[in-house]
Amino acid sequence: MRVDYLIVGQGIAGTGFAEHVIQSGKSLMVIDDPTISNSSKVAGGLYNPITGRKMVKTWNCDKLFNYLIPFYKALEDKLEANFLFEKPIYRPFYSIEELNEWMGKSADPNYEPYIDAVLTESTYGQDIKDQFGGIRLRKSGYLGTNQLIELYREYLIKSSQYFADRFDFSALKVNNEGISYKHIRANRIVFCDGRLLNENPFFNRLPLRPVKGELLFIKTKHRFETIYNRGVFVIPVSEGFCKVGATYDHENLGEEITSKAKNELIRRLEQLALFDYEVVDQKAGVRPATKDRKPFVGVHPEFKNIVVFNGMGAKGVSLVPFYAKQLLNHLENGDELDNEVNIERFFSLF
Repeated sequence: MRVDYLIVGQGIAGTGFAEHVIQSGKSLMVIDDPTISNSSKVAGGLYNPITGRKMVKTWNCDKLFNYLIPFYKALEDKLEANFLFEKPIYRPFYSIEELNEWMGKSADPNYEPYIDAVLTESTYGQDIKDQFGGIRLRKSGYLGTNQLIELYREYLIKSSQYFADRFDFSALKVNNEGISYKHIRANRIVFCDGRLLNENPFFNRLPLRPVKGELLFIKTKHRFETIYNRGVFVIPVSEGFCKVGATYDHENLGEEITSKAKNELIRRLEQLALFDYEVVDQKAGVRPATKDRKPFVGVHPEFKNIVVFNGMGAKGVSLVPFYAKQLLNHLENGDELDNEVNIERFFSLF
């Protein structure tokens, strides 16, 4: 079998890049072992334009958010399913000073596209502690990551573009004409292998900094459509059920759930929530984060047909669509990659 692209891994990164390849008319084969744990499958899936303790625009916000919603909507149409849920995010203020600061920012044209309203008094006091008001965001919501991955896998299988296999580097042959892997010949191989990048002999020098994340599933009688996010996110995902997360642990990278994370999430939820709830489940995954918090995108310094698309961390839902498109345009047309994501910034390590 001969294809243009062999893609290793089918998390959010592999799925996003595969779809751009297909849209371009190029051929591909995706190699993935669905039995291996995948942080994309247990992710909160939140896409949020205003993030962090200081509540600032997420990095490259305008580029990312102008593209991600139409991309996922087109995928919904293609797969005839709903997995993109556009919902406002409400972030309560901690003080009057924070309220006053955001009253000024709301008139800033850099922030205005993402602000639905700056609320100067308690608006969601039946659910959460918001005595100082808060900011309600737009161009926000969450992606059902596990649903998307499963549906896209089914699509790839039906179109004979999926090979269920644990990737074996000893079976990979590289030469000037391309690469070969078992029965597959390809012009390029693109590694979207998540935390397994540390075991990848071509890219294990990149400073991956995996971080474990855990989240809770809670059941509540309260009904709300708004996502609450301050110290912890509360995402209503179905009738009476919410996702609550997430933790960040750089030390303990095991994939088991922990009572420490559960207690931490409950503590942070108690600081926000007024509604009653019951914890019904807990999930854990290890995100492929990076030392400088920017993705790894680009071509190996020695092997020009070996490519990496990885390191999306906790913001994969928002990062993947734009940078998958940019990477494909780089490979096919020679377009420049953003310096912040181009792996050339780490070539001194090779």
